[in-house]
Amino acid sequence: MTAEGSMEDRQPNWSQDMPTVQEVGEMMRSFGVWDYTVFAFMLATCGFVGIYFGFIKKSSGEDEYLVGGRNMKTFPVSLSLIASFISGISLLGTPTEVYVHGISYLYIGFGVIIVGFVTSGIYLPIFHELRLTSTYEYLERRFDRKIRTLGSVLFLIGVMTWLPIVIYVPALAFNQVTGVNVHVVTPFVCIVCIFYTCVGGLRAVVWTDFIQTFVMFGSMILIVVKGTSDVGGFSLVIRRNLESGRLELPTTDWSPLTRHTIWSLVVGGFFHWLQISVINQNMIQRYLALPTLKSVRRALWSFIVGVLILIGICGYAGMLIYAWYHVCDPLTTKLAGAKDQLLPLLVMNILNEFPGLPGLFVAGVFSAALSSLSTGLNSMAAVVLEDFVKPFRRTPLSPKAADIILKLTVVVLGVICVALVFVVEKTGSHVLQLSTNLASITSGPSLGIFSMGVLLPWVNAKGALIGGLSGLGFMGWISLSAEAAIASGRIKFDEKPVSTEGCYYSFPQVENLMLLEPPDTILDGDEFLPEPLALYRLSYLWYTVTGALVTMTIGLVVSLISSENVEKLDPMLLAPFIRKLLKTSNKEPQQEVGNLEIHSLEIRRTQGGERN
Repeated sequence: MTAEGSMEDRQPNWSQDMPTVQEVGEMMRSFGVWDYTVFAFMLATCGFVGIYFGFIKKSSGEDEYLVGGRNMKTFPVSLSLIASFISGISLLGTPTEVYVHGISYLYIGFGVIIVGFVTSGIYLPIFHELRLTSTYEYLERRFDRKIRTLGSVLFLIGVMTWLPIVIYVPALAFNQVTGVNVHVVTPFVCIVCIFYTCVGGLRAVVWTDFIQTFVMFGSMILIVVKGTSDVGGFSLVIRRNLESGRLELPTTDWSPLTRHTIWSLVVGGFFHWLQISVINQNMIQRYLALPTLKSVRRALWSFIVGVLILIGICGYAGMLIYAWYHVCDPLTTKLAGAKDQLLPLLVMNILNEFPGLPGLFVAGVFSAALSSLSTGLNSMAAVVLEDFVKPFRRTPLSPKAADIILKLTVVVLGVICVALVFVVEKTGSHVLQLSTNLASITSGPSLGIFSMGVLLPWVNAKGALIGGLSGLGFMGWISLSAEAAIASGRIKFDEKPVSTEGCYYSFPQVENLMLLEPPDTILDGDEFLPEPLALYRLSYLWYTVTGALVTMTIGLVVSLISSENVEKLDPMLLAPFIRKLLKTSNKEPQQEVGNLEIHSLEIRRTQGGERN
């Protein structure tokens, strides 16, 4: 095969009649017995881990169930951190982002690196020293119970809007390679996840994440290595992406409305990832399972490095998809039913002849989803027990009652997340942007409230409450309005060029509407819809920053003009460098007072001597 090999050179020999796109799609859906076996084996392994930690090596007590007894090992926790965040959204959404918009999104990695330094030096020392179970215990110690409840509600809203997307994405991959409806496979797979999370607690979650991380990395590496070899080599992949304009530096445009700029990627990406990795109960619960701050920092940097590697692999997979389909765009021809089915389509092209390997890929995507789902459910169980049950009881819960509440929470919230998949299916965004948009409704205000507590000792409970509610209302309005405009087609984004000139199959000749500029008004039935507000076009990467700034600004202003003072503030609730600044500033007035007292004494002595 020459370096100039193309997709059609590796297709089966068809008859003289050109096949239709439907026929090609059916031919590629050859998910066989071995594939189902590999997929089922992954699910069975996860179920066994749950049985082991739930019945054989049974977790005893809340501390064991929720934070693993606070004595877990760094390496498995590090991999669990990676698996918890790298969901199917990243595995399928990042390649789609690169295929459709180019590689500029990958520069968010610089923001991720900055997150490591800020998290390690400012936030983690506080949370680890306080030995929390729920992150939101901090808010009650710093402010009051109302702020703790607000923070917990924001977390629950955020997770309940994120998890249905996490579940939906791998179902798309399964649908692409098997044809099975997404609403058939999601309940089946989620039952397994709910089971091992329910019975095994955090230890089961961490060790299933440990296994699933290897499956994720293995499946993605297999795809990029085999795909690069088949398409004609690494140099060909680079050249085709370079010619199409996908290999580019992000623009330095200062406009916050531009979807991707170097500023939105590094600064906006930093704040987005800061919220994910430092105040999110999903992540903090794993950090708190480690015995020392040193081991926590090692886990953090392992997480940062692992995420950067996986984002890089997923980004290259997007370039590989374009190199394969550069003359026959599967989105225009509808060979891929949705944007985020591009990677599963590539998998069926390059691994179709190897029984079991497509099953390994699907297992990898579902592994990413299961790790995120189990993490979310376990974290929500901790928040419900610690923040919504215990604070409102006069008598302590018995161990059996606490265990029932934890497991019932996992089951009920898991079922709700599965049901919400129907809602996610109706949205028009591709999942990477959709998940960021919806998450920002709560992530910005959450980051603002915690950052006020950690960095601004002048902010009081009233300011934090009003600031948090203001940020939530503002970001809810912006995010939901923007998402509605995207779903209705009133907001579109520039996309990289595609072609259908080299297709070897027939398809309905429809214009790729995704490449057209949006008109000033759009006809919807008998009504003309106006151009959306400029604020709705704000880059999704600025959402978390905006929510945090609105929250902190209003919170600080309200605190300064209100009569409520911050009294007896424990310095352990503040960032280490803020403690030092306050300690220094407190010493200076004391020294001045001492000097004044000495000077006054000398004056009195002098006056007394003169009188004598």
